Amino acid sequence: MDTISNEDLSVHQKMTEKRKAGYDKKQAKASKEKGLLIVNTGPGKGKTTAAFGMALRAVGHGMQVGVVQFIKGAMATAERDVFQRFDNVSFHSIGDGFTWNTQNKEQDIATAKRAWDKAASMLVDPKFDMIVLDELNHILKYEYLDIHAVLETIAKRRDDCHVIVTGRNAPQAVIDAADLVSEIRAIKHPYKDQGIKAQRGVEF
Repeated sequence: MDTISNEDLSVHQKMTEKRKAGYDKKQAKASKEKGLLIVNTGPGKGKTTAAFGMALRAVGHGMQVGVVQFIKGAMATAERDVFQRFDNVSFHSIGDGFTWNTQNKEQDIATAKRAWDKAASMLVDPKFDMIVLDELNHILKYEYLDIHAVLETIAKRRDDCHVIVTGRNAPQAVIDAADLVSEIRAIKHPYKDQGIKAQRGVEF
């Protein structure tokens, strides 16, 4: 390994001191706590995966976690099997599959309403610390549910309850209401770009 010069050490010291000062300043300003509305959207892969990673962190803290999967449900998934092993997780997949498979708008709307009824009951239940509403953005984009009623119910949840909403094409009203929005974009994809099929442990 090359020897680091005193000049490089000095530059590095000044840079890290500046970063720490900026971090300390931000940390000092961030003094309050609240339940966050978190939105994972965008055309890239990983929105649900990120939500479940956060949910698993909450489980590790002993928090009560609720999950409602819209659209999904026609196919068994390993993450559902894992989360159902925890006593502090209530996991519900209430979907008939993606709309290009069902091709039945009336059925899709009815299923979306059933899923929302379960989600709404969780949002008013004070025991939940975090609720994941997986693929809700799709449902709202297709206008299968009244977006204003949905956001009103989310807003009335317990003050310190976190809600994570996933799905591409998040409506602007959802983005405006959110505390944290992450857009995941596709740079390279094995299925679309390389013809590699969905695989166990990666997609399901």
